Amino acid sequence: MSGTCVALVSGGIDSPVAVARMLMNGWKIFPLHASQEPVTGPAAEEKTIALLRHLLEMEGPLGDAARKNLSRELIVVPVAEKLALFTEKWNHTEYFIHMKRLFNSIATIRGEQVDATHVLTGENLGQVSSQTLGNLGGVEIVTPLLPLRPLLAFDKVTIMTMARKLGTLKISEGPEVCDALGPNKPTTVANKEWLERSEDRVGGLQALASSCFTQLRIVNL
Repeated sequence: MSGTCVALVSGGIDSPVAVARMLMNGWKIFPLHASQEPVTGPAAEEKTIALLRHLLEMEGPLGDAARKNLSRELIVVPVAEKLALFTEKWNHTEYFIHMKRLFNSIATIRGEQVDATHVLTGENLGQVSSQTLGNLGGVEIVTPLLPLRPLLAFDKVTIMTMARKLGTLKISEGPEVCDALGPNKPTTVANKEWLERSEDRVGGLQALASSCFTQLRIVNL
């Protein structure tokens, strides 16, 4: 199976491995990075760019696949201002679920531009709070794009081994910054009604995603 997808690429260890696996399966991939600057520094975006360029510069079948099917345009969308809306007492424990729902809603907008059918992520089951089975379900329902999760059943050690073989591990290593605004005790079981009510209180998820997307930057790879 192959097709067209929007890839959520963070600069961490998992997402470039997911991109590489789907490139080898013939998928056309349009990368998107949700930037949390100025809450965080520029490292995540810099690593994302370096990782994608690494794939494009590789020798052999993977490099050939990347040069054929990986878009040279990285869409960078600022999200920090909107994510800060989910740090109130009444919505903070669901912060990471709201974050992923926002990312997927932004991916939907990009997907409409490039006729994508799927959204690609590096998620693997149970690694962090937003990746419990219930929370994954709470995230994927916000987008008509079908989920591509090629790392879903792998543990972190296996994914790191894959990254090492790809040559992406050293680029990805470093502190994770996606939890800069996150709670100490995040929710592990999503409640659809509560999530939607919380998002409506801060303007509505689709409005937030559209606002973020209007501020996009394009980085040429």
